[in-house]
Amino acid sequence: MQIQQKKWYPWLVVALLWMVALLNYMDRQMLSTMKVSMMADIKELETAENFGRLMAVFLWIYALMSPVSGLIADRVNRKWLIVGSLAVWSAVTLSMGLVHDFDHLYALRALMGVSEALYIPAALSLIADYHRGPTRSLAIGIHMTGLYMGQALGGFGATVADSFSWQQAFHYFGLAGIMYSFVLILFLRENKTVYQTETPAKPNLGGIASIKNSLGMLLGTVSFWVILFYFAAPSFPGWATKNWLPTLFSGSLGIEMAKAGPMATITIAVSSFIGVISGGILADRWVMRNLRGRIYTGAIGLSLTLPSLLFLGFGQSLFTVVGGAVLFGVGFGMFDANNMPILCQFVSPKHRAAGYGLMNMTGVFAGAFITNLLGKSTDSGNLGRDLAMLAIPVALAIALLLITLKPKFADRQVD
Repeated sequence: MQIQQKKWYPWLVVALLWMVALLNYMDRQMLSTMKVSMMADIKELETAENFGRLMAVFLWIYALMSPVSGLIADRVNRKWLIVGSLAVWSAVTLSMGLVHDFDHLYALRALMGVSEALYIPAALSLIADYHRGPTRSLAIGIHMTGLYMGQALGGFGATVADSFSWQQAFHYFGLAGIMYSFVLILFLRENKTVYQTETPAKPNLGGIASIKNSLGMLLGTVSFWVILFYFAAPSFPGWATKNWLPTLFSGSLGIEMAKAGPMATITIAVSSFIGVISGGILADRWVMRNLRGRIYTGAIGLSLTLPSLLFLGFGQSLFTVVGGAVLFGVGFGMFDANNMPILCQFVSPKHRAAGYGLMNMTGVFAGAFITNLLGKSTDSGNLGRDLAMLAIPVALAIALLLITLKPKFADRQVD
């Protein structure tokens, strides 16, 4: 019996990709924590404008590449796409420790945007193909905790840079990813059996015709546009909390950033972990009794973020601000665990990576937009008020989700 046919192998896939997810977020996050250490050697980083350009080029390229990477993942062996993606962005991370000027660092950051974008659609569609029964949301949720952990550990890049050097920090973490790519080569397997239940009625399209067919199927479906909005609307507060919560904690509670930063990130990380696990278990059980179980679970999660945004935006006490962050983390985690599983109820395996790629693009674009907008709000003293206003698009997404999405399948297999 081949290894992928073992009953435990689908969970090994989740474990293998959990570490890749951790490296994915950790490597992209490290740069933001090591700015001070790098300024001594790369003078251009002393200006906020240049540092902003460096962070922005990753986001824009990552967003634009996401639908392309999804279309690629639907058409190639996902194992090798994941291995190649990890190896390239890890080599880029290692190479960042060798640069001596801003232009080279900028080019490497752009290349990281391309290589990291190739990972998420391929990984989530592969996990979804291995977990086709009542374990899909939990499996996706566990994988998402790897992203949360990577985001949290990215801060330790500054610790390594302070103890050794920023160059060594990039070298160590980049080398770890390159070495781990060999582990994937040995143990990760593609899952081709998922297509055996499909009816081969349509001709096999190739090249541009195949891409047009995939995009036409996705964008020509009302349910996909609803899912797209459902994914994009919470991305506004999702990115807002990632980028501005420490600033909000510091201002609302009157504490220094050295304390506000860890308090904010740890609160969100722990509560999000609780949310993805509980949301995954609840959705997997609920969908066995009701086809809208995953949709209801996602809606419950987003509903928790509504009061949390009001607490975060207008709260002035430790209880309201930290309580709001906890509510947001739990709710957003429940939402996060069910995005791909909900997509699987409306889109066949042949188009899921492309679908998630489009979703990822809209989410990152929303993040880039709101990060810039809240920067202006902070300067004008309105960060809390404008963060609370983000509850409006989330409420619209919940209503649209519950009114329009009525799946016919727990796991759609054919177009």
